[in-house]
Amino acid sequence: MDGRGARASSWEEGPADLRLVPLAVAAWVAAAVAVGVPGWWTVVGVVVCLVGGAVLLTPAAARRFGGTARPGEGSGAADAPTGRGTPAWRLRATAFAGVLLCAAAGAASAGLHTADLRRGPVPALAREYARAQLEVTVTSDPRLTRPRVRGSESVPVSVVLDGEVTRAERSDGTVHRTRAPVLLIVPPGEGRAEWLRLLPSTRLSVGARLAPPSRPGDPFAAVLKVGGGGPPRIIGPPSALQRTAGELRAGLRRATDGLAPDARALLPGLVVGDTSRIGSELRDAFVATDLTHLLAVSGSNLAVVLILLVGRPGRAHQVERGGLAPRLGMSLRGTAVAGGALTLAFVVVCRPEPSVLRAAACGFIVLLAIGTGRRRSLIPALAAAVLLLVLYDPWLARSYGFLLSVLATGALLTVAPRWSEALRRRGVPGRLAEALAASLAAQAVCAPVVVVFAGRVSLVAIPANLFAELAVAPATVFGFATLATAAVWMPAAEGLAWVAGWPAGWIARVARTGAALPGAELSWPGGWWGGFALALVTAVVVIAARRLPHRGPVAGLLVVLLLLVVVRPVPLTRWATGWPPRGWVFAMCQVGQGDATVLAAGGGAAVVVDAGPDPVPVDRCLRELGVRRVPLLVLTHFHADHVAGLPGVLRGRSVGAIQTTGLEEPPAQAAFVRRTAAAAGVPLIRAGAGERRRIGGLEWTVLWPAAESGAAGAAGGGAFEGEDEVGGGRVAGGRRVAAGSGGANDASVAMLVRAAGGLTLLLLGDLEPPAQRALLRAHPGLAPVDVLKVAHHGSAHQDPGLIRAVRPRLALMSTGRDNPYGHPSPRTVESLRAGGARVLRTDRDGAIAVVGAGPGLMAVPGGG
Repeated sequence: MDGRGARASSWEEGPADLRLVPLAVAAWVAAAVAVGVPGWWTVVGVVVCLVGGAVLLTPAAARRFGGTARPGEGSGAADAPTGRGTPAWRLRATAFAGVLLCAAAGAASAGLHTADLRRGPVPALAREYARAQLEVTVTSDPRLTRPRVRGSESVPVSVVLDGEVTRAERSDGTVHRTRAPVLLIVPPGEGRAEWLRLLPSTRLSVGARLAPPSRPGDPFAAVLKVGGGGPPRIIGPPSALQRTAGELRAGLRRATDGLAPDARALLPGLVVGDTSRIGSELRDAFVATDLTHLLAVSGSNLAVVLILLVGRPGRAHQVERGGLAPRLGMSLRGTAVAGGALTLAFVVVCRPEPSVLRAAACGFIVLLAIGTGRRRSLIPALAAAVLLLVLYDPWLARSYGFLLSVLATGALLTVAPRWSEALRRRGVPGRLAEALAASLAAQAVCAPVVVVFAGRVSLVAIPANLFAELAVAPATVFGFATLATAAVWMPAAEGLAWVAGWPAGWIARVARTGAALPGAELSWPGGWWGGFALALVTAVVVIAARRLPHRGPVAGLLVVLLLLVVVRPVPLTRWATGWPPRGWVFAMCQVGQGDATVLAAGGGAAVVVDAGPDPVPVDRCLRELGVRRVPLLVLTHFHADHVAGLPGVLRGRSVGAIQTTGLEEPPAQAAFVRRTAAAAGVPLIRAGAGERRRIGGLEWTVLWPAAESGAAGAAGGGAFEGEDEVGGGRVAGGRRVAAGSGGANDASVAMLVRAAGGLTLLLLGDLEPPAQRALLRAHPGLAPVDVLKVAHHGSAHQDPGLIRAVRPRLALMSTGRDNPYGHPSPRTVESLRAGGARVLRTDRDGAIAVVGAGPGLMAVPGGG
């Protein structure tokens, strides 16, 4: 059979069989609702659904529901038999009864699962926030929490793992036997490495304080905050199955130790879902490009291996089988057994957790597509898989990943083949049409769901997935080969890992390159309304693409426009948006609740003062401003909302030096700065009062913190004495800096800057009123300035005397939307306005740029 005949036969299957879809959706929705409501509501819902289903199955009710003929018309259409001799009214009633019964089953399963979370000693101890000695069986791989910034502090990275409590001993000696799922949180400590090596099914004895889950829909009865910080106390080894899986995974990690950093981090995740080596920067790149499905176990991992066995999807429409199976002389039954064995091995190595079972089920559906090429039978198979998975694990009904997996699989089975055929008719080569249609279909159905939870749209997702797909198959195949070989011959495994590292590195480069583009992501309203709006826009685009005349030229124009939006060449962006304004001198980036400001030094160079709480927004801001070189980065103090974004400033830019305050507090953030600077090869220097610098058209004086010599006031004027070249600028003799009496905030580096055209700026860091008053006493001749970077995000803690002395024309505040601190304070805003200042703030005005000087001074908001 030739290709045309194969394609024709594939379209002769008739409409897809959707009868199981309502049943699966009913169970899914019912389980999702029942997981988060009190138990008696679940009982009521189950009873109502059961009664309704039973009533509809009675002949009289079914005839009434299905629609009877009017008097005098006989049985009519309502009694017309179907092709199998069953009246239509009975089929309709049976279908609705099935929906109600499946809803009852989903709600009942959810109710039974959640009942375990509300009864027994563990929930009671959690409600009391009691301490207890517990025996816990580990049920998941340990994982690290993502680094976060909360206010001025960086939340410590903890070890998190799922477990099941089997024995609880209260402080009074009372012992309870139970089975309750829990979440363990292990704070940083000396035993972190041992905790991270734990395998599922290991039994532990832990002393912990219990707390209720933060959300009612969480799938555990309590949160266990483990105390002590030491290694885990193991009282029972893992099972033989888990030891085998752990040894295979450890062998894969050892075999990949010699690879480049990105390949070493990505390959274990791509093969078995081991993401322990993936850092936040690489993860953010995958999130920005919608490639996160490659960071965890996915049905596509299994499908790639199965394709080797039974051939690619294009061969599924032909009589001849593809893949290795026919070449090895395997019968259809032998091929099915081999595919099942591969699936079982996949589940064993990747751990039989719900996410792995979900991936195996979706991979099995893809296997059916490859083996049969019959789309009509695949939708029922997918619906049946969803139904069984939801009944087995109702928590999947509220799983973001489960929803995306089902939507993507459904799109690949229904939408992608039609779009692929349409692309072929327009002259697109077969394999390219398949890949492009798959990416377009998956993105069309998944993007509205992503928007609901993330409030963003990736504009590079489709090309990123297309380019990454080129390397997924070889990386997966050689990765699995490495996994299998590492257990018997490590040198060979290392060689295979070296081969797999090339495509894995390619995938990482695709993610990083896509994420680095200025327009990689588009902000979009989040929540369900935002998702509905994007779904509506997607539907309009699809309809227009099918019905517009001259689709080729229009598509070409749209591709060019999208490319310009993503690349955002600075001249075009400035012309279209007015941002960044020409001749900007100073910019305050929008980085949320934190500080990051930029002083233009000419020629793509800038002095950056603070880095904000997150690397992504400060990196994006500097790219929009065209900053390629940073002769000096000043970190005013070590609070996380000023330094945690340091990797974003260093990303892709040459940085001459990093200047810091002398008070290394908090110690953890100071150590983070030292480690990051050392890794980038950037020297650290200290700032002190009286220090003067000049870079390009910029010159400034460090006013604070005070030097140990007490000569803080010596920096008010005079010549630039004792200057040395540091980081492309000039620095006065290095005094050691005394610790501020008010802690880290009062040790902030404060700078008086003079820019081109005579523009003057006062940057105060986070100085509190005592340090502000001391600064004014040390510099009694402090003159009015054009621009004031208001201290501490515009908090209420400001010294009125300093504000009166400097009388700024522009007062700028860096604050986060809906921050819990009430920044900026209305009192501070009114005080600045009363003094004649124009007040701008990043939470409302977005990024802010200052242009001109004297009468031509103005501030240009960049928008949200």
